[in-house]
Amino acid sequence: MTASSSREVIVEADGGSRGNPGPAGYGAVVLDPVTGETLAEAAEYIGVATNNVAEYKGLVAGLKAARELFPDATVHVRMDSKLVVEQMSGRWKIKHPDMKPLAAEAGRVFPAGRVRYEWIPRERNKHADRLANEAMDAGKLGRAWEPSASTAALDSAAARNAATLPPSGPPGDATAGAARARAALATAGGLEPGGTRTAPGGTHPAPGGGTAPGGGTGTGAWPGAVSRPTTPDVQTGPGTGAADGLFAAEEAAPPATASGDFEAEAAAARPAALQPPPAAAPRQGWSGGPDMGAPATFVLLRHGETALTPEKRFSGSGGTDPELSPAGLRQAEAVAEALAARGTVQEIVSSPLTRCRQTAAAVAARLGLDVRVEQGLRETDFGAWEGLTFREVRERYAEDLDAWLASPKAAPTGGGESFATVARRVAATRDRLTAAYAGRTVLLVTHVTPIKTLVRLALGAPPESLFRMELSAASISAVAYYADGNASVRLLNDTSHLR
Repeated sequence: MTASSSREVIVEADGGSRGNPGPAGYGAVVLDPVTGETLAEAAEYIGVATNNVAEYKGLVAGLKAARELFPDATVHVRMDSKLVVEQMSGRWKIKHPDMKPLAAEAGRVFPAGRVRYEWIPRERNKHADRLANEAMDAGKLGRAWEPSASTAALDSAAARNAATLPPSGPPGDATAGAARARAALATAGGLEPGGTRTAPGGTHPAPGGGTAPGGGTGTGAWPGAVSRPTTPDVQTGPGTGAADGLFAAEEAAPPATASGDFEAEAAAARPAALQPPPAAAPRQGWSGGPDMGAPATFVLLRHGETALTPEKRFSGSGGTDPELSPAGLRQAEAVAEALAARGTVQEIVSSPLTRCRQTAAAVAARLGLDVRVEQGLRETDFGAWEGLTFREVRERYAEDLDAWLASPKAAPTGGGESFATVARRVAATRDRLTAAYAGRTVLLVTHVTPIKTLVRLALGAPPESLFRMELSAASISAVAYYADGNASVRLLNDTSHLR
């Protein structure tokens, strides 16, 4: 299998030795970063070797499996071996003669700029660990590991479902409940023969029917955060609810007070069989965990209105790239004033599209900051639907619209982007920015789909949750990302600065 375009994949790898040195084996799994789907598995008994050699061989096997699937991929390697992660990241020297050629081999699989490494605790690497043990068990019996006999995918899924990991986010961040929801989503689609997990479909319940916590207004920091002495920009604030609604494609999202809007049209147009089910009751509970330090806080600003906004037309990255309307320019000034009053934004990053760059420029002028442009924050390419209303799309491309409403993998007519494609792009962008801005508060000026996708991924919610969020022009949302990988949604669709 080869890819028609570059994408991101996750490689988890492990190795073990029963004696160190002793009978050894490795395991590796290639995962879809958005759905958690198992794309490939590899395992092998390697005879007598050390733990570190087995771990490096697992890394090489995982990278090669990813390259076989997607030669142009960018790869996020996750391992519980601190040694391998630090050496392959270039922070530690490789001194052992047995590991130098293995590290060199791993470095040749993909260009260095397309691979990044992350250390994870052993309990988060159970799939690869199970594969390594299966390989060692098979070697003990004088047999080769066989993919058809593997239960690693099943075992790791069961472990995630049964896990009650202590949360490590701030108060109000229901990490334990989110972890259970993610585990349920990862296995809801079942398993295909050979242990390959199917991606979650478009009809699983969302892991919560309520709105995102937070919504504070006025001066001060983003709501829902823990007050920490070293980070005065994260303080507890008041909260307001965020309105629910079906997904509105970029400019098609009207103000929160509109009636008869695009979201209502989408709901009415969706066939009964494609209607999303009622949301599941949210899980409750939070207990103390380790202090992970100041998070990377993304303040998510949707750009102001363009001429297409009141007409409720699709306007993504494949259309005319409209400028802000006079109303949109006023909105940009209003949000700039509100953010200046808060005084917490330290960096500004913008989508390359004109409407976002104009909105970002208004804020930057008030805050005295520069604007960095990030291609990954651009809106979905809506293909042949660009510039059309929802009704016009229904009249011209009814079957394509039904497919798009039913599945995140369906693309708009004429070669646009599917939501699954956008989610991979946004997730990769999120990871780059959280690494670059750890401990800082960053304003991301972007569009409907990227913002909703960031919120969805932070909540561990299924793809159909995109249809259950409303996002108004010039609205503010916020998500905090902690060093342990947890996220906390602080705010959604705040438009108080426009009133």
